[in-house]
Amino acid sequence: MRKPKLLDLFCGAGGCSMGYHLAGYKVIGVDINPQKRYPFEFIQADALEYVVKYGKDYDVIHASPPCQAYSITKSLTSKDYPDLVEPTRNVLLSIGKPYIIENVPGAPLINSLKLCGTMFKLRVIRHRLFEIWPHPIYFPPNQCQHIGKASGNANYIGKERDLDHYEYLTITGHDFKVADAKIAMGIDWMIGKELSQAIPPAYTKWVGEQLIE
Repeated sequence: MRKPKLLDLFCGAGGCSMGYHLAGYKVIGVDINPQKRYPFEFIQADALEYVVKYGKDYDVIHASPPCQAYSITKSLTSKDYPDLVEPTRNVLLSIGKPYIIENVPGAPLINSLKLCGTMFKLRVIRHRLFEIWPHPIYFPPNQCQHIGKASGNANYIGKERDLDHYEYLTITGHDFKVADAKIAMGIDWMIGKELSQAIPPAYTKWVGEQLIE
């Protein structure tokens, strides 16, 4: 059977893309910034301009618009960030293909599904929301299991965080040990600044499998 063709908008270094690939999709990523470590076919372009022109060529479209406008850390800066969830949704609805929009808690997603690393036995607590259209998924594969000690920013064991001392790692900013973060996230190809922004592939592997079913 032909693999369904999935377009990953705002793809970054490819955490979501890898999950869909593992679920059985042919994945093409689009991002306005160059992505040297992106593991699949990559197109450098404005995501919304690209999807308007070529979105109908794909079976499914995933979009992860920038999340800073909704992040809990927004109050720590005076910088204005673009609010792209609604414009992204409007464009995707106009195309009419099944879509997924991913973002952080607090983002204005509709009928969203919340996933966490602990649902997939990953050693990272990272909540992300998924708006799935036209058939929303309401129930995650498991409940969150925040049981055990999580590292906090600037917490170190022997100057570096260590998976032997924490059940979960905090992987934000740049204050974490990259080797341990790769294990905790289930990602082995990214550098630190990419890991801090990434979605564990386990999330979209599960979402992608539900869509294929």
